[in-house]
Amino acid sequence: MGADPEGGSARRPWSRMRRAPLLCLPLLLALAAAELTDGNSEHLKREHSLIKPYQGVGSSSMPLWDFQGSTMLTSQYVRLTPDERSKEGSIWNRVPCFLKDWELHVQFKIHGVGKKNLHGDGFALWYTRERLTPGPVFGSKDNFHGLAIFLDTYPNDEATERVFPYISAMVNNGSLTYDHSKDGRWTELAGCTADIRNQNHDTFLAIRYSRGRLTVMTDVEDKNEWKNCFDVAGVRLPTGYFFGASAGTGDLSDNHDIISMKLFQLMVEHTPEEENIDWTKIEPSVSLLKSPKDNVDDPTGNFRSGPLTGWKVFLLLLCSLLGIIVCAVVGAVVFQKRQERNKRFY
Repeated sequence: MGADPEGGSARRPWSRMRRAPLLCLPLLLALAAAELTDGNSEHLKREHSLIKPYQGVGSSSMPLWDFQGSTMLTSQYVRLTPDERSKEGSIWNRVPCFLKDWELHVQFKIHGVGKKNLHGDGFALWYTRERLTPGPVFGSKDNFHGLAIFLDTYPNDEATERVFPYISAMVNNGSLTYDHSKDGRWTELAGCTADIRNQNHDTFLAIRYSRGRLTVMTDVEDKNEWKNCFDVAGVRLPTGYFFGASAGTGDLSDNHDIISMKLFQLMVEHTPEEENIDWTKIEPSVSLLKSPKDNVDDPTGNFRSGPLTGWKVFLLLLCSLLGIIVCAVVGAVVFQKRQERNKRFY
């Protein structure tokens, strides 16, 4: 089978769909107030992309990318971990990204001999200030600064209602800790279920960040089309961070392979006020109507409201009391008017 010079396969050309970053989706077309990239080579940022043929095969390093731990570079893939216990590996771009609006396409493969619930743990995609720092979160450090997308294949929380494998996002300013025992539920921004393991066809993930909006799409069903995973507004990410990928195995294991990472610049106009902001000084944050901690899992990957906390109970009782008072006053006025009307007939 012939290889695409930019890292795709001849069977699934990027020119039809995958190289056109999500233009066909009504959800994103609604956001297209400015010109969007069509995926042509002038929008592909090669300094931030990992594309076959890889350079440095057979050596311990490669141009523009650093890797560590169990990571192994071959001519066909970058293997973050083999299907062995207690392995950690990562690969990181050496060049900080100063694009305000971007879209990352990742071709990956998760596979192994483990049967149902006897494999793990998945891998993470990063856009963070830190790089090449091993840790407990899918092979990388906790309390990071930036964005993480987790492709989690093993449910640690036996009480969860999620269906695994599960893809989720987390934005951190260094103050939050990823809770593996709860599969990151308390710090999850959004997520969805996706059948991404042991597939016999190519599997892809797209991450788009533009004008404060984070969108994640998957193409894992061999349909050559993007499927929405989640779309969240109010996300603030600085420029100058690094892209990377990491994976870790524990008592359970899998092969975690990265085939390509392609970063596209989105051609989006910003206001003069936005252009005058020092984007390198922005603190990673999310403007939410409610905290992710106020949510519990839904099998569909969405959130539903959790149990009422103390202040919510207080507000509910207060609103009920006010409603009763208003009804009583209105009732009294109506009763008095009727009494006055009845007196006029005597």
